[in-house]
Amino acid sequence: MFTKPTNKAAFKLRPFTPDDAASLTNNANNKLIAQFMTNAFPHPYTIENAEAFIQFATKDTPIHLFAIEVDGKAVGGIGVHPQADIHCKSAELGYWLGEAYWGGGIMTQAVLQMIEFAFKTYPITRLFARPFGNNKASQIVLEKTGFKLEATIEKNIFKNGQYQDELIYAIRR
Repeated sequence: MFTKPTNKAAFKLRPFTPDDAASLTNNANNKLIAQFMTNAFPHPYTIENAEAFIQFATKDTPIHLFAIEVDGKAVGGIGVHPQADIHCKSAELGYWLGEAYWGGGIMTQAVLQMIEFAFKTYPITRLFARPFGNNKASQIVLEKTGFKLEATIEKNIFKNGQYQDELIYAIRR
């Protein structure tokens, strides 16, 4: 679907397929990833979790949840979640990447592609992301791609027995 090289690896964003389950499981089953995700992203992450997620990710039209593919394997995910009701002009961005692929610029380039996709596909004026306050890598990706910090909500996240700040970053059309 989309292809952009980075300094470490070429990648593309594409819809998930059932064949992605094993690679998805191998990359997602990582406590270092799960610690920054909602509880809907389980740890441990099993093949059954991957299969259920792939069914979920491929049910909507247009597809808005994409695999991050490197060397033919799904090594992460990125998606846009359009909001409803009074928030209908906003969409939420979410993403994760397998640890072996961190630091190579893949996520920065993937987020840039999703910004373009979101504003082209949906009648939104705002794309936002909500990283945990202790997820510095995600904050850096968002800042590099033009997102601005809109809010810090202190101790709003309770994960793994600890409170974390929730940050709200956004970029506008």
